[in-house]
Amino acid sequence: MNGLLVTGTSSDAGKSLVVTGLARAWARRGVRVAPFKSQNMSNNSMVCRDGSEIGRAQYLQCEAAGVEAASVHNPVLLKPGSDREAFVVLRGRPAGRLRAGEYATGRRHLADAAFTAFEELAGDVDVVIAEGAGSPAEINLRGGDYVNMGLARRFDLPVALVGDIDRGGVLAALYGTWALLDDDDRRHLAAYVINKFRGDASVLEPGLDEITRRTGLPCRGVLPWLEDVWLDSEDALSIGRWRPSLAGGDADEARLSVAVVRFPRTSNATDVDALAAEPGVDVRVTTDADLCREADLLVLPGSRATVSDLAWLRARGLADVVADRVRRGAPVLGICGGYEMLVDRLEDSVESGVGAVDGLGHLRGSVRFEAEKTLARPAGTWRGEDVDGYEIHHGVVTAEPNFPGGTCAGAVWGTIWHGTLENDGFRRAWLSDVARASGSAWVPRGGAMGFRARRSAMIDALADACDEHLDVDALLDLAMRKG
Repeated sequence: MNGLLVTGTSSDAGKSLVVTGLARAWARRGVRVAPFKSQNMSNNSMVCRDGSEIGRAQYLQCEAAGVEAASVHNPVLLKPGSDREAFVVLRGRPAGRLRAGEYATGRRHLADAAFTAFEELAGDVDVVIAEGAGSPAEINLRGGDYVNMGLARRFDLPVALVGDIDRGGVLAALYGTWALLDDDDRRHLAAYVINKFRGDASVLEPGLDEITRRTGLPCRGVLPWLEDVWLDSEDALSIGRWRPSLAGGDADEARLSVAVVRFPRTSNATDVDALAAEPGVDVRVTTDADLCREADLLVLPGSRATVSDLAWLRARGLADVVADRVRRGAPVLGICGGYEMLVDRLEDSVESGVGAVDGLGHLRGSVRFEAEKTLARPAGTWRGEDVDGYEIHHGVVTAEPNFPGGTCAGAVWGTIWHGTLENDGFRRAWLSDVARASGSAWVPRGGAMGFRARRSAMIDALADACDEHLDVDALLDLAMRKG
């Protein structure tokens, strides 16, 4: 089977970025390529058109490769509900829970499902580009591994190792990863690349030459720091790293400030990426009460543990901030779990098991958590603007609908739909309402690139960077068993 496994020296080293860039670069060469990740540990997910749930990163990689996303691209998704338990999504559907003590030993059926999916995918394309998870040198977990070297061994895949130089210590991380693997795993390592380099790459050459001398692994390129490239991340480390250059804007342009509450169990934080990419809109992910109080817009995002995060909101005094904003008519948006917190009453015997809980009471309605998860791709209109999104939730809200996927009262909006802000016309019309309610002079910039067009252009820019700075053809030869 033709394929390449891209793994990293750590979480957030750039595996998703390299896979996305290579997938687009190879697809532009006429190669039928498909992305794959055996297992994600992430609360950032997406609903495919076939109704299955997969990680956001793999959904984006499918867009890069030009293929329709489905559960075969990410057969196992683990969604952390607490520090000791994760909810299992198997082939796109809920499949129970995995507790901390079972992580190393209780995943045999998940491994079997992942291997079956890889075989299914590999039979339909020229090459599979697979993404690892964390680091392959997590030797405490090696026995039950099926996403890093376990996958490589199972299908005899070559492995490209990605190191993040922005963290520092990348040479030690590369050599340490190689050194910690046993001989049978180590023989699958075939190359390495450096990610997030700033400056003159020639400065690195003596170190890279020494790594190659000690390990026998060739360096297949050094990717620079890519200022305007972002990804639908699966990793909590990446939440809130938006840079001002994404939003752009002139120095004298009116601004709209947005504070996004960082819940302990935030899910689908990618919902606010479209806000961060809008010219003149400044997004901050925060737990600071003053920032939440003073921003033009406060967003309560999704949560994988709604009742627990609601209790945290109260304990941190942020529920009082929300109440103060509502009294002042300052805009508040709740998305999915954040919306559920804003209603009068929650009944949860499914996620938390605590039963009835008072909500914040700023939107009329109630929530009942059902055992069956809702997975859907809804669409509608608002003030003549088309709006689509996706639903991933156990909580069923009963309320008077007067907003896409939810309800509104004054300057408080709630929606159970994720992804609505990616709709340019809707987002800009709604943000104009937010600006008026908050007293901001911000207005949408005419002619600004739309979010989905910006994301597609970002993928092309990433592929261009891979073509320029990586030996893309050598990596393809490896994957096609020519190297």
